[in-house]
Amino acid sequence: MELLLALIPAICWGSIIFLNVKLGGDAFSQLLGTAFGAIIFSIGVFFVTSPSLTPTIWMVGIISGMFWAIGQRNQLASVKYLGVSRTVPLSTGMQLISTALVGVIIFKEWSQWTTILIGTVSILFIIIGVVFTVLEDKNKSSEKNGKNNKKGFLTLLLSTLGYLIYVIIIRWYKIDGWSAIMPQSIGIVISSIVLTYQHKPFNKYAARNIIAGIWWGIGNLGLLLSLPKIGVATSYSLSQTGIIISTLGGVFFLGEKKSKKQVIFVIVGCILIIIGGVLLGFTKK
Repeated sequence: MELLLALIPAICWGSIIFLNVKLGGDAFSQLLGTAFGAIIFSIGVFFVTSPSLTPTIWMVGIISGMFWAIGQRNQLASVKYLGVSRTVPLSTGMQLISTALVGVIIFKEWSQWTTILIGTVSILFIIIGVVFTVLEDKNKSSEKNGKNNKKGFLTLLLSTLGYLIYVIIIRWYKIDGWSAIMPQSIGIVISSIVLTYQHKPFNKYAARNIIAGIWWGIGNLGLLLSLPKIGVATSYSLSQTGIIISTLGGVFFLGEKKSKKQVIFVIVGCILIIIGGVLLGFTKK
């Protein structure tokens, strides 16, 4: 039962970009809809749990949520250049590597030789996996694809920075997930409105993508419920496995054009990133 609970974040977070694209709209309406869905879900959780919120928690949580919106906006934008099946594993790999490095440099993780060894091997797996996801069939490659790859990669760098600050600031101030839910969702809405209002995102697609925001909230709740039952390492590791959902969904359900060789590259890359993510989980307390 505990393991099934821990798989909820993998299913929800692993499929959210696929769900956004399937629900329709551009990156701006998708982000705004997701933001409103997230705050609707958070209001429900807030009234059920009634956490004690200090001014610091409110301030840090709102800032954290604002950076999540920046990360999500750029991740959605990168789909235009890379497609869902490449964006999701590439983004996941970049997030895993950046959070691991920050954990080592700032939070002094990997203090033992065993964690250093496992952590190093895990990052190597992730890097190799990321390389596989961006490999192209030489027979299908073109100058246009090269430019799209560059734009998509640069957009994902901005996305990774947003997600990284979203995670780091909460950890720096030692704020637990239950307390952060409501302030973060407010920050997500504020940042989403600022990032999208010039692009007229208030449309039917934004309304549809509220479902994606609620879906994201369910994943967040699943992680918070599973942490005390099976620990950080297992919860974190299992949460990484969901990338295969959006990856295969992009290829088989969204009709992204890929050669047989490219599909194999992406799937192999996903598997390597998942292995790296699981190994990385064992370095966490």
